Formats: sequence, C-alpha cells, structure tokens
Amino acid sequence: MPLPVPTVARSLTHTRRLRFEAYKRADGLWDIEAHLTDVKPFDYKLSSGVRPAGTPVHDMWIRLTVNLDLEVVAALAQTEAMPYEPQCAEATPDYRKLVGLNLGRGFRKAVQQRFHDQAGCRHINEALWQFPTAAIQAMAGEKVDNEDDGTKPFQLDRCRALDTSGEAVRQYYPKWYRRARTGTE
Repeated sequence: MPLPVPTVARSLTHTRRLRFEAYKRADGLWDIEAHLTDVKPFDYKLSSGVRPAGTPVHDMWIRLTVNLDLEVVAALAQTEAMPYEPQCAEATPDYRKLVGLNLGRGFRKAVQQRFHDQAGCRHINEALWQFPTAAIQAMAGEKVDNEDDGTKPFQLDRCRALDTSGEAVRQYYPKWYRRARTGTE
C-alpha cells in the first residue's frame, strides 16, 4: 500500500533513483549493478554551470562481480553525469580496490575505510552500502533459505522479523529458535 496522499500542497524538487540489477553469468559468477541518478525538474544552477531541467546532475554506475561466497572478484565504476567534470569521475578507477572484499563480512566498514571523505565519491559509496543485501536477494533462489546444512541461515538476527526469539523463526526455522528471556529468569 502506498503512502497516504498528503493533506498539504507540495511540488516536486528532486528525484533520486537507485536501481539494482543482478545477473547470473554463464561462468558461475554474478554481476550486481547499481545505477544512481539525481534529477531536478527545473533548471538547476550549480557553480559549474546550469543543469537544464530533467538532465541528470548525477548519473553513476557501479558493477561488482562476485562469486557464490560473496567475494568481489571484479569491480568497475563509471560516472556519466556529474556536477564537477572531470573531477567527480577521477575517483572511479579507485573502486577496483573493492576486489577481494566480501559482501557478507565487513564490506561496509571496508568501503568506509577505503573511500572516506576525499578518497572516493560519496554517491557511489552510498550505493555500495546496499550491495550486500542486493546480492543476497539476487542469489536467494540458489539455495532454499531454511535448508538445513548445519549452519545458521545468514538472514537470521539481521532484522526484526527474523529475530531468533521471534515467531517467524519459531515457525520457519525451528532449529534456530531461542525462547526470549523474560525479566524473571
């Protein structure tokens, strides 16, 4: 269900889109791609010049190629529209430093360490933060999520619904269910 209709008149001033697409490759690897755009519905004055209405202020892509263990084996970033050309795009080759990281273990912290402040592009970094969950969603059909292989399913204890002391885990992942502690225990 969408949000309720606002009761106060308003006008659109900005649209940011962040789209992810995932591709299973013939070689067994996965390409996870993000595309970020920022667009104004009016002519937008920047210190570098005027961006006409509907023309992206930012138009950026990043592709991570990962294996089934979520290890990054290739990384490519590209900036097509930017407010400060060519300076904004100068950071894109540095994103090859993501190779060797694992989306499931410490990825966000590693991105912050490698590309903080002037070491990277804030917009690409913001997109990168979403790669772990995008990759997990992309690969969700590869293995039944409650198949018992002896290891705790990755998604447990990572959101409210899948708290191991909650009803969803009791019902769908009974092996991993743990009764909630009460204040009297």
